[in-house]
Amino acid sequence: MWQIKLERENEISLSRQLFYAMKDLILEGKIQSGEALPSSRGLAKDMSVSRSTVNEAYDMLETEGFIVTRQGAPTRVKEGLYLEKHQKHYEEVLFPVIQGSEQSFIVDFKTGQPDVSLFPRYVWNQMMYKAFEQLSDNDLGYFGTAGYEALRVEISHWLFRKRGLSAKPQDIFITSGTTQALSILVTMLSKEGVPFAVEDPCHKGLLEVIESSGNSILSIPVDQEGLKTSLLNGHDISAVYVTPSHQFPLGSILTAERRIELIKLARQRHFYIIEDDYDSEFRYRGAAVSPLYALDSEQVLYTGSFSKSLYPALRIGFVILPPKLQANWMYLRKHFDVQNPIVEQAALTAFLRQRKLDKYIQKISRLYEKKRLALTQAIYKYFGEQCTILGDETGLHLVLQVHGAKFDEVFVKKSQDAGIRVFPIEHYCIVKGDHLDQLMLGYGHLKIEDIPKSVSKLYNMIMT
Repeated sequence: MWQIKLERENEISLSRQLFYAMKDLILEGKIQSGEALPSSRGLAKDMSVSRSTVNEAYDMLETEGFIVTRQGAPTRVKEGLYLEKHQKHYEEVLFPVIQGSEQSFIVDFKTGQPDVSLFPRYVWNQMMYKAFEQLSDNDLGYFGTAGYEALRVEISHWLFRKRGLSAKPQDIFITSGTTQALSILVTMLSKEGVPFAVEDPCHKGLLEVIESSGNSILSIPVDQEGLKTSLLNGHDISAVYVTPSHQFPLGSILTAERRIELIKLARQRHFYIIEDDYDSEFRYRGAAVSPLYALDSEQVLYTGSFSKSLYPALRIGFVILPPKLQANWMYLRKHFDVQNPIVEQAALTAFLRQRKLDKYIQKISRLYEKKRLALTQAIYKYFGEQCTILGDETGLHLVLQVHGAKFDEVFVKKSQDAGIRVFPIEHYCIVKGDHLDQLMLGYGHLKIEDIPKSVSKLYNMIMT
C-alpha cells in the first residue's frame, strides 16, 4: 500500500521504517490532511507484517502529532501538515579545495606539526584511565569555565620551571588551544572602529580570527629585531599581537629595547599586549628567551598550549589574565563552549605533576635538534652561498632565503605539481613584496634520513 517497501534485513525496525515512510507521505501530501488511515489489522494484512508493527508505527505518528485518534472513530491525518519541498533558486556553490590539504606529497615541509611517533601512548593511556577512575561525581558535571583547578596549579609550577614565569593558578584559564584563546581575547578587547595591531608577516589563523569578528587590522612590519614598535606611535589600537620569543614565521626575537618600548606604549595608551608563546620550549642555541609577560603581568596577556610539546589533537591551551579581565573572560568562555573535556585535563595534570612532560620535552628536543642540524647541513650542501637560514634557533621550522629567487603563486603551483609542499613567507604577509625570496620549512615531523633527499628535490625544483 502507498508503494511502501519495508526492508526486513535492515537494522531499522519494521515499525520505524513504516513510521518514516508514512510521515514522508503525509508531509508530501500523498496522504492528505483529514484522510482516514486503514485499521491496524487491515494495514498489517496489506503490508504482510504483524499488527503490533503497525500499532507501533501509529503510536509514533501520534506521539509526533501527525495523526489523531478518537474512541470509536477512524484514525485520521492531522490538518495542515503538508510541507512543500524547498525549491532551489540558486546554483550550488562548491567550496574550493585548499591546495595541499588532501594532496599527497613526496616532500612535505608543512609547519606546526610535531613528531608524535615518540609520544608515550601507553603511559598516557594509563594516566587517562587512572584520571577517570579518580574523578569525583562533581568533576563529571559542569565544574567551571576556568578549567580543572588541579591542572591550573600544575601549569603554574610548570611555567616557573620551564619559563621562569611566576603566575598564580587563579590567573590561569584553560582553553581549547591558542586559537580559542585568541578568539575570546579579540572579542573581549575589541573597540569599535579601532584596529588590532599585528606583526607582518603573521599567522594567517590570527588574521582570520580578527577579520571574522568584524575588526580591522593594522600591520606592523617585522625585522631582525622583531616588531617595529616605533611604528605603533600615532595609532589608536584595540590590542597588539606579538610572538616575541620566536616571531612567526621569520623567527626573530623581540629585543629588550623594543620590549620596553612596547610595554611603555601599552601603559601610556591603555591597550593590552597579546603574547603568543607557541613553540619556545624547543630552544637549540643559547639560553631560553624570557616571555614578555615577565616584564608586566598587567598589560601582557600570555597564551600557550601543549600542541607542540604533546600532540595537536589534545586541544588544551591556557591564557594568563590580570584580575580585572577575568570576569569578562569567564562570561565569554561560558558562551563559547563552557569547558574543556575533564579526563584529558586530569591526565595532563598527572603528566605534569610527575614531571613526565619535562622528561618528554628533553627527549623530543634532542631529536628535533638532530633534525634541525640535518636540515641546515643539507641546505648549505645544496644551496651554498646562494642562501641564508633564518630563525632556526627555536621551534620546529626555519626560514630559507634563496638570494634572487621569487617564490610566488607560479612557484607554489610548480612545487605542488612536483609533489613538494613548501610555504612562501609571502603567504603570511599582509603587505606583499618584501619577502619574495623566502620559504618556511617545517621539519618537526620529518624523518632524519629523509631530510637530505627532500632538500635535494627542493633544490632541483628551485634551480631548474
